[in-house]
Amino acid sequence: MANESGCEILTDAAWAVWEPLIEQVRPRGRTPPKELRRTISAIFWRHQNGAKWRSIPTELGPWWLAAQLFIRWAKQGVWERLLDLVQQHDIALGMTFLDGTNIRAHHKAAGAQKRGSTARSEMCARRLAPAGQARGLKAHLAAAMAQRPA
Repeated sequence: MANESGCEILTDAAWAVWEPLIEQVRPRGRTPPKELRRTISAIFWRHQNGAKWRSIPTELGPWWLAAQLFIRWAKQGVWERLLDLVQQHDIALGMTFLDGTNIRAHHKAAGAQKRGSTARSEMCARRLAPAGQARGLKAHLAAAMAQRPA
């Protein structure tokens, strides 16, 4: 079911499956969480869309409430217990949670050679070495480059 703004929220049928599972694993405090369904919907919405916490639609409650509950439950291991419970009961929830982190390495991290690396190293050798030793240092750098594995 989608609300007026078009954001997906938990349907009654989906909540009927989720609620008993969540009630089994959630920590018991002095006061039960208010509007747990809405807060869980906000957490699911955030993870389905890969959005920031502050991007949660206002119809799903305050963003900080969802973030606070998610982080608190993560520290207490509630999400792991929930996953174990779902796997034990072999419940098909029709959801997949994947980590969409994409960290691209710089091309030089893969061992690519710098453009003009020999010219640059020769220039550094000339600058750093005394006048008579520049040629010897250049030959030493060329030998070192030749011995480097490809």
